[in-house]
Amino acid sequence: MSLLDLITGSTGNQVAQQAENKFGISKNQIIALLAVAAPLVISYLRKKSEDPKEADALNNALDKDHNGSILTDPSQALNREQEGNSILDHIFGGQKTTVENQLSQNTGISSDKIGPVLAMLAPVIMGYIGQQKQANNVTSSGGLGDLLSGILGSSSQQTQASDNPLSNILGSVLGGAAQSSGGGLGDILGSVLGGGNQQQSQQQGGIGGLLGSIFGK
Repeated sequence: MSLLDLITGSTGNQVAQQAENKFGISKNQIIALLAVAAPLVISYLRKKSEDPKEADALNNALDKDHNGSILTDPSQALNREQEGNSILDHIFGGQKTTVENQLSQNTGISSDKIGPVLAMLAPVIMGYIGQQKQANNVTSSGGLGDLLSGILGSSSQQTQASDNPLSNILGSVLGGAAQSSGGGLGDILGSVLGGGNQQQSQQQGGIGGLLGSIFGK
């Protein structure tokens, strides 16, 4: 399963439907949020995994709590919101509020709901990483950096295809903003996945600037 499959396939749609029912937010907005949040979370984790202690902690967490079962039983997401909030606290740290505010502004999901929705999505994203860890036979923390880079790299190839599926999803939700040459979520997503305009990402500030600081661009 690719990252695109996670977002556009059965798991992403089922989780989005549950979130729509619970929070009263458009299913398409949830999918758009997942399309940005998944590579964003994976990018943060890739950066963190450069620290051996962080890599060990992530490896243990994946082995213990994220075996990928949530991908075949997405209803788990409804009961793991508190766990998801703890995951986000650890991943984003002091930048969590900034990330949530920028995602709220760019997706149209209200600031009071963006945190709980992200918390619902976080265990799904971690479950996907755990599933990929097993599928690629990564048995130690030393291989996590390459695994996470590989996930983002394969997604980059897909988003650079002529139909640009993830940007199409975002564009349909945001009225074309994701595909506009003036920045927006398309460039943010491209920046995360390695296919965006780095200069635009730095200039636009917000999440683009945040990502630039993470990757040293």
